[in-house]
Amino acid sequence: MPHGVQPNDEGLTPALLMHAYSVGVFPMSEHRDDPEIFWVDPHQRGIFPLDAFHVSKSLSKALRKRPFRISLNENFLGVVDGCADREETWINAEIRDLYQSLHQLGCAHSLEVWEGTTLVGGVYGVTLGSAFFGESMFSKRTNASKIALAYLCAHLRNCGFTLFDTQFITPHLASLGAIEISRASYHALLADAVRGTADITGIQLPSAEDAVLQRRTQTS
Repeated sequence: MPHGVQPNDEGLTPALLMHAYSVGVFPMSEHRDDPEIFWVDPHQRGIFPLDAFHVSKSLSKALRKRPFRISLNENFLGVVDGCADREETWINAEIRDLYQSLHQLGCAHSLEVWEGTTLVGGVYGVTLGSAFFGESMFSKRTNASKIALAYLCAHLRNCGFTLFDTQFITPHLASLGAIEISRASYHALLADAVRGTADITGIQLPSAEDAVLQRRTQTS
């Protein structure tokens, strides 16, 4: 069980879940069939600095080929189910239902990656103020998750978000520019972000040329 875990002794509601995000904790289950849900507040927190997403030469090449169509909120449950479709997952039935409720309330969002009419990747998370709390992502094609994150980081930046929380850090996320910060540093960033204002649906998703590939020109 991760550091900073506390059992959830009360029934989870969308309102309680949003309050949890506002104070820096998030829910997890041990596996899909475990009915228990735990609150997690890691000692070290993963974040994506929105001005430092790393677009490698290979990712830039993939983006220029436009292999996929990118959308926002077209198939939220499809993305959640795609994220849970693995041997081990922390997404149980209650968590799935809770995030669907948050989506219906306009508090949870998904970015989808399509190959034709097939959903081949995506990422979903929760928004509060100018914070985006990334929950999970999946990929069924080469580069699909990297492309999803590239578009998402560009879109969050364009919409005025100031914090992209990845919860934990992985080698995959680190290769794209994610960093790890202390719990205290995260809570300081969070306090500012929840007082901010940003709308993930306020503007259209960026094009590869206008936003995503431009980041490589600015940072290379």
